[in-house]
Amino acid sequence: MKSISSKMFSLMLAMMFLAVPMFAQGGGSTSGGSNLWVPVTAGFSMAIASGLCALAQGKAVAGAAEGMARNPAAAGAIRFALILGLVLIESLALYTFAIIFAKVN
Repeated sequence: MKSISSKMFSLMLAMMFLAVPMFAQGGGSTSGGSNLWVPVTAGFSMAIASGLCALAQGKAVAGAAEGMARNPAAAGAIRFALILGLVLIESLALYTFAIIFAKVN
């Protein structure tokens, strides 16, 4: 019975920490200073997304090349899976790019 109460305490504690942003004060400033960091954070987010996409694409191409070298008969299926994976990986950068322009404007 003691473990149930400690689990419940941990759950309640986690819920309190997750609810903290809900109590943050909203409201915009009239001076326009709140949008000062939007281009900077947009640049950082695009840099992070592009870097992670590059790493993932390199790992996917390396894995596909190794798979085709080990089993040349399955090259067609591996190539299809590679292209599908690269499209999905690249969509991360494109979604980040679209969100940046939606937020900046």
